[in-house]
Amino acid sequence: MESYFISQFNTVYIGDDGAVVDNVVYSKDAFFEDVHFKKKWMSYYQIASKSMLVNISDAIAMNAQPKYALLSVAMPKDITKSQMRELAEGFKDIAESYGVEIIGGDTISNTKLDISVTIISYTKRVLLRKGIRQNYLVAFSGEIGKSAKDLKKLLNLGKIHKKSKFVDIQLRGKFIQNSQRFLAAGMDISDGLFCDLQKLSDQNRIGFSFFKNIPKHIGCSGEEYEMVVAFDKRYKKTLLRRAKQSRTKLNIFAVAKRKKYINMCKAHHF
Repeated sequence: MESYFISQFNTVYIGDDGAVVDNVVYSKDAFFEDVHFKKKWMSYYQIASKSMLVNISDAIAMNAQPKYALLSVAMPKDITKSQMRELAEGFKDIAESYGVEIIGGDTISNTKLDISVTIISYTKRVLLRKGIRQNYLVAFSGEIGKSAKDLKKLLNLGKIHKKSKFVDIQLRGKFIQNSQRFLAAGMDISDGLFCDLQKLSDQNRIGFSFFKNIPKHIGCSGEEYEMVVAFDKRYKKTLLRRAKQSRTKLNIFAVAKRKKYINMCKAHHF
């Protein structure tokens, strides 16, 4: 459904984590109640924080420095002033920690809490999804799989740790900045590794041969916000060293090949 709708717009700017126009990156993501979160799972501060982080992640994934943010917040009529202050603090704290200035937006009344953030970023060397050639190595940062595990706990009325990746995202900006000239392509893992590999496959008309099996429940885990990157094998040692310098685990799991890629995951938004 998403791919079909996007295909209705014929523009060269669509296809990456954000749109690049004259070295300026424009990115926008929604964070809607009962689609991406439930209020009983997270505090208002956590909701606002995560909504900012998932949007800043798009800028970082393209090796761009986020500078400005526009917020659209649809709030239920019964929201209290205390809850609104908590939301505002979540937005402001994350924005400040990444050097982002909130410059405007819109607020409306709604039946649920729905948030949409636009991030405006600047880059001198953009990292796109396109650029993968045959025999390039493919890797992901950090660990994946825990977000889906914690989501399952929440759906079963369980509780998760306050440092769970589902609510406390760690972005890989330092690794991308230090490594960008050795990377051929990259994107953040928001829909799950296997789903996002499909996007890379489509953009580059290439498939992937895995070095070892990645279980489906790990490969389909969404909202990880780690990075998946591709690079020439000549840079393997350099990138492993730079990953270590930024305390980033780099997992080289596949090589690009001229073959068909098949995504095993279903759309996972609940």
